[in-house]
Amino acid sequence: MRLSIILISWNSLAHLKECLASLSYTLQKEDIEIIWVDNGSTDGASRYVEENYPQIQTVTLPCNRGVAYARNRGIEKASGKYILLLDDDTVANENAIYGMIAYMDFHPETGICGCKLTNTQKETQKSDKEYPGLGIKFKNILYTFIRRKNKEIFHTAEYEPEYLIGACQMIRREALEMTGLLDENIFYGPEDADFCIRVRNNGFKIVYLPQFSIIHHWKRVTNRKIFSKLACRHIQALLYFYKKHHRYL
Repeated sequence: MRLSIILISWNSLAHLKECLASLSYTLQKEDIEIIWVDNGSTDGASRYVEENYPQIQTVTLPCNRGVAYARNRGIEKASGKYILLLDDDTVANENAIYGMIAYMDFHPETGICGCKLTNTQKETQKSDKEYPGLGIKFKNILYTFIRRKNKEIFHTAEYEPEYLIGACQMIRREALEMTGLLDENIFYGPEDADFCIRVRNNGFKIVYLPQFSIIHHWKRVTNRKIFSKLACRHIQALLYFYKKHHRYL
């Protein structure tokens, strides 16, 4: 198996339908598999996938155990040389997926790569990130309160960021085997940063490839209510992350 694509869902059937439609061509490929993890959804997603995509491997969880836990259950079933983590609110394309595979084939030192993410209005999401320290987090919260847009630098050539967001990460199996699974102590938040740091600590590169692009609707669930239950879990995860890596800034 050349590529395993891991999708997880939690009550997002409309996005999932669009995502799976964009990946339908892979169902004809013998060297690509799709593994979908239902993270305790109650919107009929399991029935939809069963009726429309019987070829897809599924994992059904009884409740929402968080992003890392759900992705790990999918990764455990994966047999691909490369593992592509995709959010279910993405719309992928063959050019981007095969472009990332080709890059990984020719760059064995790269443990994780990711492509440019845009919305349907062609606006680019900042998916290549610096360390999510307290200074950056406080600035983001402040800008949310004053409704000021963050000035961000968008790279147009491939480079090595500190981490790539988990919406699109293509992972080399050797890097995964050396690093281990995502940290399930993190319910939602910096599990992607934590994983990239650990992969880099094992001697692999993290590379951003803006020459390839997919659509990402990026729902921004933590920004809907700053003091929501999910936002509080995000803060708890950050504190755990800082303590784990002995770095707050």
